[in-house]
Amino acid sequence: MPSPHRGAGQASVETALVLPFVAALLLTLVQVGLVARDQILVIHAAREGARAAAVDPHPRTAHRAAAEGAPLRSDRIRVETTTSGAGSRVRVGVSYRSPTDVPLVGGLVGDIPLTAAVTMRIER
Repeated sequence: MPSPHRGAGQASVETALVLPFVAALLLTLVQVGLVARDQILVIHAAREGARAAAVDPHPRTAHRAAAEGAPLRSDRIRVETTTSGAGSRVRVGVSYRSPTDVPLVGGLVGDIPLTAAVTMRIER
């Protein structure tokens, strides 16, 4: 009759071997979630910038609205505003370098570039 404690050491070793892979997988999922959140914020910033540029002709209005419209780091955001040839539409493009700060995973991937563009009719 086999001892009931015979496999207890094997289970501990298997857990010790698998645990780092599970932790790395969880950290990767957290990093993907943060990048997805940043992409949504970039889209929101582009919408805010386009709305501001559609009602105010000052060139810095779109940049200020995009930077203040979403909680993104201002040193990583770039806003470009262009007007259509007829002058009836304005396009605001937002570029952002999403930081990858999650331990283990962030050092392997590096910053991820995210972009969004929104076009609106000018309402002046």
